[in-house]
Amino acid sequence: MKRREFLALSAASLACAQTPDPIAIFSCPMDPDVRQHDPGTCPRCGMTLAAGLPEPVEYHLDLATAPRALKPGQPLDLSFAVTDPWKNRPVTKFQLVHERLFHMFVVSQDLEFFLHDHPTLSADGQFHYKNLVLPTPGMYRILGDFYPDAATPQLIAKTLIVPGAPPPEPQFSEERRLPALELTTVPERPIADMPTQLHFKLTPGDGLEPYLGAWGHMLVASDDLIDLIHLHPFIADGGPELQFNVVFPRPDHTYRTWIQYQRAGVVNTAHFDVRAHDLR
Repeated sequence: MKRREFLALSAASLACAQTPDPIAIFSCPMDPDVRQHDPGTCPRCGMTLAAGLPEPVEYHLDLATAPRALKPGQPLDLSFAVTDPWKNRPVTKFQLVHERLFHMFVVSQDLEFFLHDHPTLSADGQFHYKNLVLPTPGMYRILGDFYPDAATPQLIAKTLIVPGAPPPEPQFSEERRLPALELTTVPERPIADMPTQLHFKLTPGDGLEPYLGAWGHMLVASDDLIDLIHLHPFIADGGPELQFNVVFPRPDHTYRTWIQYQRAGVVNTAHFDVRAHDLR
């Protein structure tokens, strides 16, 4: 092959490599049902759309506490180590998920304690969180939300048991209106394993600001803490109304839904209880 022909072929190959694939599909790592032909950001959660996402595989998350013996009201430090599911190798590179590398949710057995915070990645390749105080005895569920590089977002729950007298059963309310927030559900009687729309209306209607890259965040927890779901608004535009779509996994269980939103620089947290029914 002559040099001129080789250079022309190389230039053509380079041009092809730089031309976007016309049949590529870009989807959201957090909301895979959001799909389009052009790159951009997810209109639902704000994450960057990606092409060629790998098949979802669950990674390993190990949790260690210091001290190891837990006591109510005693500060403790948490360490999270992420390893791959193939050879259990440490994972040290992560993608941002809503402006953070790791979202941590902590919920108590009686559903009275709720925390959403962000452990930091240290030089040892682990995420660390200091001075967590678990106020009462009982079971606590800790949900880790993170995104290993070259993988898909992960939601993995761990359990801590604080010794002592068993906590009381969760107390639920049918209240749907708070001083600044009102909830309506569609359907009015939510059915397990079917989509339910949660419509929130804020009062006053102005001043809503993005919080961690979204107009709101929600954690859904079943009354036995088996089901834990992290959601973002399905419909929101900065106005007074937000819609979350959720599928409650099991009938005859009550789900506590914590919603977080930011107004005038202040993060507000409120919760409502929703009962999931059987289809009958």
